[in-house]
Amino acid sequence: MDLLTTLVDKGLRRELPTRDEALAVLATSDDELLDVVAAAGKVRRQWFGRRVKLNYLVNLKSGLCPEDCSYCSQRLGSKAEILKYTWLKPDEAAAAARAGVAGGAKRVCLVASGRGPTDRDVDRVSATIAAIKDQNEDVEVCACLGLLSGGQAERLRTAGADAYNHNLNTSENTYGDITTTHTYADRVDTVRQAQAAGLSACSGLIAGMGESDADLVDVVFSLRALDPDSVPVNFLIPFEGTPLAKEWNLTPQRCLRILAMTRFVCPDVEVRLAGGREVHLRTMQPLALHLVNSIFLGDYLTSEGQAGQADLDMIADAGFEVEGAGTSTLPAHRADVAEAATGCGSHASGSVCGSHEGGCGPCGHDEDAAPAASAAPVRTETARTEPVRAEGPRPDLVAVRRRGAGTDLPPNA
Repeated sequence: MDLLTTLVDKGLRRELPTRDEALAVLATSDDELLDVVAAAGKVRRQWFGRRVKLNYLVNLKSGLCPEDCSYCSQRLGSKAEILKYTWLKPDEAAAAARAGVAGGAKRVCLVASGRGPTDRDVDRVSATIAAIKDQNEDVEVCACLGLLSGGQAERLRTAGADAYNHNLNTSENTYGDITTTHTYADRVDTVRQAQAAGLSACSGLIAGMGESDADLVDVVFSLRALDPDSVPVNFLIPFEGTPLAKEWNLTPQRCLRILAMTRFVCPDVEVRLAGGREVHLRTMQPLALHLVNSIFLGDYLTSEGQAGQADLDMIADAGFEVEGAGTSTLPAHRADVAEAATGCGSHASGSVCGSHEGGCGPCGHDEDAAPAASAAPVRTETARTEPVRAEGPRPDLVAVRRRGAGTDLPPNA
């Protein structure tokens, strides 16, 4: 396909595809799927070889969130029967993190439900970061605490946090359809605060909420403009008791096309396969390793993932290797620029270029790079497509987490 040849050439040059090219990836047929995966795999291997970075989630505070994000089992009014508990103590969180690191995780992601942290919450998380790093000096720590206010990103950076996660989730055009208690602009502002503080920014999306192809392309192009270092791609987990419980819009093939499109738009960025992979990719998960270079190990925030050992076996059987602590995740041209700018492996503070169960764009900006994330997405006259319907709901694949953090049972790692 001429399209795929063009996209591979652009990916190897770190050049932005057009919106029409990105849309065309999502419109490819199932007969063309392996060609799409092979093409995006060439770009993935150019910048990340056959390495897979492992990340481990620790849910510091579960449930009881005042925000109304429709996709979230922890939202205001959720009837999902998830674990609910207040803040873990630093030693409890460190014990959970230790299990993930022992399983091969290079990064620990500390997540807490809520609109955003109070200053006391930042103190709690700072103590937790210290406890984790006392035991695992080389581990990366990413915080995900919601919307940040003045000075909190700097305090987290001083406490030893390496990164901050705050996902855009969906396109600016449709954001109000899934959340009313905060805005898309609030999320963009928090990512920029993290970057300005010298934290490595992590921001991604959730697919499967009924969005169109144009919405998916819009959010990925906005991520490229915002320029985080890592982009988690979540697939909606339709929890019973949430407004989106009936949204079963994904097939394994569509998930792979979404991941391939994200890789073509974000060729040299850590693309992470995040929540929902077991539910929607199922037996096709190994193919996704040809597109992403990062996954979560074990369980998620409120749902259970496949066994940690099964993740490790999948990586080995597919011919990939777990990325070691001494290896830089990002390609040298990104890592070197970030190190020179901040000394921490994140982007310069002036760079312009909450989490579901669970950075985009080259450092060198071209003259015709994507528009800034705060601006309205550039849209072509592409007809809004109807969401692709899956073969049928599979609620049997949604397992509420009953082990690990907040319980007396050992974690899955």
